[in-house]
Amino acid sequence: MRILICGATGLIGSALSELCLQQNHKVHYLTTRKDKIQQSDNYSGFYWNPAKGEIDKTCFEGVDAIVNLSGANIAKRWTEAYKQEIVSSRVDTANIVFKSLRTIKNHTIKHYISASGIAIYPSSLTEKYTENAEVESNDFLGKVVKQWELHAQQFNSLEIPVTILRTGIVLSEKGGALVEMAKPVKYGVGAAVGSGKQWQSWIHIDDMARMYLHILTKKITGIYNAVGPNPATNKVLTKEIASVLKKPFFMPNVPKFMMKMLFGEMSTLLFSSQQVNSQKIENTGFQFYFPDLKPALEDLLKK
Repeated sequence: MRILICGATGLIGSALSELCLQQNHKVHYLTTRKDKIQQSDNYSGFYWNPAKGEIDKTCFEGVDAIVNLSGANIAKRWTEAYKQEIVSSRVDTANIVFKSLRTIKNHTIKHYISASGIAIYPSSLTEKYTENAEVESNDFLGKVVKQWELHAQQFNSLEIPVTILRTGIVLSEKGGALVEMAKPVKYGVGAAVGSGKQWQSWIHIDDMARMYLHILTKKITGIYNAVGPNPATNKVLTKEIASVLKKPFFMPNVPKFMMKMLFGEMSTLLFSSQQVNSQKIENTGFQFYFPDLKPALEDLLKK
C-alpha cells in the first residue's frame, strides 16, 4: 500500500512509519518544515501549512489511505492561546485534506483514519467505557475530541470510509507520559498523584503502531478504543514503574492542589479517570503483544 501519514514525525507517527516501511508499504508524509522533506522510493515528504491553508497536492498521488495523527501536544500549559492551538491543530489538518480531496476528481484514497482521544468519556472511578457509551465529557478536552471526530467524519461525504481510534496513554521510551512519570521515580521520589485511584487506560507504542497497520490492511472502519485490555490505576502504574526500575516507592501521594499550582488547568490530565474497554478492536482479530502492564514496562524501561 501507499499510505499518507499526517504527523509522521510524532511519537505514534514515527513508530507507524517505521512499521509500514518494514512491511514494504510506501509512506508519504506531510511536514511544515521544508528542511525535513526527503524523497526516496519508499519514503517521500511533502510540504503543508494547515494554518495558512497550504498543501502540496502531489502528496495524494497513488495513495491508498490517509492516517491523520496531527495535533499539538496536550501536555503543555493551557494558556488561552495554546488551547486554541490544540483545537486548530486537529481541525485545520482534517479540513485542508478534506478540501483538497474535494477538488481532485480521480484520487485513489479509499480510507481515512484519524486519531482521537478517550477524553471523550467523562472522568469516573467506576464506569467502564465501551465505544457505545452515550455520555460524553463536556470539559475542554472532551469538546476538543468531539470537534476532532466531527471533522474526521466529514470524509464519509466524499464516500471515503472513516476509522477513528480513541487513544489512551501511549507508553513509549521515546517520549510522552511514561518518560515524564519515570523521571521522579528514577530519583527515588516517585509518588501517585491525587487519590491515585484514577484509572489510566494505556497501550504500548508497538501495539499502537500495529493497531493502525491492522486497520489499514484489513480495511476496518468505525470507532475503536485504542487502549490495552488491562487499565491500571495511577498508583499501580507508578508503583510498577518503580518496581521495574528497582526504585523505592514510599512517598506520600502528591496533593491535587500542588499539581494545580504547578500545571494550571492542564493538571486535569493527571486526575482524569477513564477505564476503557478494548474488546471491540480485539473482536476484529487484533492481538496485543503487551496486554499486561509489567511486561510492557519491562520492555520499554529496560531498552
